[in-house]
Amino acid sequence: MNPQIENNFMYHAPKEGQPEKYEAIREKAKELAYLIEEVCPNSREKSVAITNLETAVMWANASIARN
Repeated sequence: MNPQIENNFMYHAPKEGQPEKYEAIREKAKELAYLIEEVCPNSREKSVAITNLETAVMWANASIARN
């Protein structure tokens, strides 16, 4: 059994203080998403930027949940 795999693929119920951290990350990411929407021309690059921002939020939240 690999503890890292076990941890990465299990449900992590929110602990005290975690929901507020998730919300703070989402709010800052949303602020950046609106800036990207405003200043970047519609393009593949803009789409990739938004996708990567969503990915960053997901991994930041996973970091909080898993650790």
